[in-house]
Parts: sequence; structure tokens; C-alpha cells
Amino acid sequence: MMMKLPHITARAILLAFAVATLWLVLILISPYLIPAGTLTDISGRVGGHENEDQFEGLNPVAHAVYWLGDAECHQLANRSYFLNDNQMPFCSRDLGLFAGVALGFGIATFYRPKVKPWLYLIAIAPLALDGGLQAITSYESNNPLRLATGVLAGVGLALLLAEFVFVLAQDASEAKAKKPTE
Repeated sequence: MMMKLPHITARAILLAFAVATLWLVLILISPYLIPAGTLTDISGRVGGHENEDQFEGLNPVAHAVYWLGDAECHQLANRSYFLNDNQMPFCSRDLGLFAGVALGFGIATFYRPKVKPWLYLIAIAPLALDGGLQAITSYESNNPLRLATGVLAGVGLALLLAEFVFVLAQDASEAKAKKPTE
């Protein structure tokens, strides 16, 4: 018997879609919120804040997005896209991941695909192969490939997370239906 899932499930997926899309928009507009050519090389390392001095004069929105990028991404200039003659706050692979998560939650908002965890492994395999080969060999990927593998992995991750939300909600709904009334 197919049980109707609570509205909270649809709201949770819609909220995830809205948050992921808002985050992607903030990343995409941040280079336009500062004068052209302000940030041309913010290369660094993951887990550091090497570029704080370059972010001092930025408006609060751009400063926050670039500051988070500085902490969570290596931001290598040759692995990043440029908009408005400014380096983006995240590298091309991370941009792809964020775009993929937004796209995946968008799909899950309107359609419920059945996603098994092993399918997620297939979705991240190209990213793992591309990034892994880069890490252990002299192979150098390119930004369109990094973006594409990030999108694929992001879509897979969002669909898998949405499936978990659906399954948990369905289990809770079935448990509630089985509970004897008092």
C-alpha cells in the first residue's frame, strides 16, 4: 500500500533546493559585486585564510563568500573560472558540485527518482578518477572537465540525500500508521 508522505518531506526537499540555489547564485554574483580585476589570483590551500588581506575592502556579501571559499577551497587560479575579470570564490570542480547539488535538489523537488547508494558511487566515479589521476600522476585536467565531473557528483549526492529524506519520512509515516490508537 502506497502511503502519502507528509508535506514536511516536500518542504524539506524544497528548502534544500532553495538553499542550494541561493548559495550557487551568491557564488556566481560575488565576482560582480566587486570592481573588475580586484581578485586575479587568490590561490591558496584548503583550510587556510591566506587571502584575508585581499578581501578587506569587499562588500559584506562578497567578503563572506570569498572568505568561505578561502577556507574550503584551494582556489588555484588556473583551476578556477573568472567572471568580471575576478577569480571566482571556488574552483571549477567545487562550482560544479554546488551547481549539481542545486540541480539534483531541483529534480527531487518535482520528481522522485529512486536512487540507490551504489548509483551515487557511479556518479562520483568520474570525479574520483579525474581528481585521483591528477593527484598521483602528471595528468592535468581542464576546467570544463572539472566542472562536469563536479556537476555529476553533486546531482548524485543531492538525489541520494533526497532519497534518504523520502525513505525516512515513509518509514515514519508507516510506523505512525501501525501504531494502535489510544
